Amino acid sequence: MQVQPRIPDSAQSAHDKVYRGLRTRILHGQIAPGAALTLRGIGREFGVSMTPAREAVQRLVAEGALSMSSSGRVATPELSNERIEELAALRALIEVELASRALPRAHMALIDRLQAIDHHIADVVSNRDAVGYIRANLEFHRTLYLRAQAPAMLAMCETVWLQLGPTMRALYGRLRRTEPPQYHRLIIAALKAGDEPGLRLAVRSDVTQGLRMLAS
Repeated sequence: MQVQPRIPDSAQSAHDKVYRGLRTRILHGQIAPGAALTLRGIGREFGVSMTPAREAVQRLVAEGALSMSSSGRVATPELSNERIEELAALRALIEVELASRALPRAHMALIDRLQAIDHHIADVVSNRDAVGYIRANLEFHRTLYLRAQAPAMLAMCETVWLQLGPTMRALYGRLRRTEPPQYHRLIIAALKAGDEPGLRLAVRSDVTQGLRMLAS
């Protein structure tokens, strides 16, 4: 059996630093759709050599967070309407199931936490903070879905979020949102009532309505 060479801790740390930093920016819509990135620019920004920058980019390309052309040009993806519809459908399938699995474990501390996040969302919306809105909105959903205790399903969900990050920023600009998502209140109400059909409907509406408006 061939033993793979061990990556030095320093190299792994540099790779993780770039990967996590870029991943967070893409996830929260801090990079616009179609924005070009260079390995040299990434390395300079994160203070690393070309090798960890290249490894991080390759990992993000594999996750669909970045695209790479045949000429080697790296950019955030510009999603077609068909791709947006596909990812919206995936969100509806995965997130409705996660919410349903979380419902039996939804205690009052969780509901209180979701309400606090929703109040924070109202603040960032009033400040027209697009990145803050996306970050807080994902925190709302992740907080609920962690109660499902379905890590493989949640990982799939986060990969979809990652692919949608830049597009969500564009969607926020189009919606010109002035108040928190109405469906969050319905999600919280369904959790309080133990209403699974109501919860499934509220989550499905919340994760698809805006995306399908963007694709229309």
